[in-house]
Amino acid sequence: MSAQHLGLFISHYGNVAVFLLMTLESACIPIPSEVVMPFAGYHAFTAHQSFIVPVLIGTLANVVGGLIAYAVGRAGGRPFIHRYGRYILLNDRHLERAEQWFARRGEITVFVTRLLPALRTFISLPAGVAKMRLWRFILYTAIGSFIWNFALTDAGYQLGQHWETVAKYTKPLTYIGAVLLVAAVVWFWFGRRRASAGQRTRQQR
Repeated sequence: MSAQHLGLFISHYGNVAVFLLMTLESACIPIPSEVVMPFAGYHAFTAHQSFIVPVLIGTLANVVGGLIAYAVGRAGGRPFIHRYGRYILLNDRHLERAEQWFARRGEITVFVTRLLPALRTFISLPAGVAKMRLWRFILYTAIGSFIWNFALTDAGYQLGQHWETVAKYTKPLTYIGAVLLVAAVVWFWFGRRRASAGQRTRQQR
């Protein structure tokens, strides 16, 4: 969906559209919040409304969407790994590592990635698989999302009809986030391959 289509959707349906789009964005659907929230700020500007309303709606939507992805990851969990993990070289030991990571650094992981384009869309899924404490997940998702949404919405509100300038300058950040996401997946995949090869070697001895 292009920036123009997103803008028209928000123009027609207002904060309802903001809630729907930002819910989908946090449920692992790659909808660019860098476009949605600045236009929501511009829409508030033209309607002579406070920009804090779309900020709060976008943040609530991020929590709702994040909970959907979290629930999918948590419900799949170990049974999912048992059934399908072998096809992607994933086993219980890898899941235990993820659980330990979120037990020690889960808050920071969720909070920081909520401030990063691309990564922020997908963080809820591994948090659910790792069974991060729900209240912590909600708290840090809300805090990180509020900061992100506040900055983008305020920028769109201040820039008025030039709201697209925000998307222009945040687009490189999206590419950086996407590169980081791919690098993390590749690193994790090669790590699993080395671990699996080592395990097979030990079994053959």
